[in-house]
Amino acid sequence: MHELSIATAIVEQAGEIARADGAGDVTSVTVRVGELAGVVPDALHFAFEVARDGTSLASAELVVEQVTAVAWCGGCAAEFAVGMPPFFWCPACDQPSQDLRGGRELEITAVEAVH
Repeated sequence: MHELSIATAIVEQAGEIARADGAGDVTSVTVRVGELAGVVPDALHFAFEVARDGTSLASAELVVEQVTAVAWCGGCAAEFAVGMPPFFWCPACDQPSQDLRGGRELEITAVEAVH
């Protein structure tokens, strides 16, 4: 389960962000996870609970914002969801697209902590 290594990195980075801000215990961490990032949100939640034990995030909540995978069609200037498994064929003009615009994100967007 690679979600455990991701959760461990989230705990470490969120702790560093809180310390740099002069804060104490972290109360919540928000992450954006793209549909094509290869991360299972439920597994990430479980792994986060394991990784946070004994840290300044021991009682922190993990908020996962899922990002839909979208592509851009240069032929008709349309943006469309590629789905899962991904299908990079424009539903508007019936042409293939090679321009993925979103869906691979895996980033911390917010860390809330006690000051």
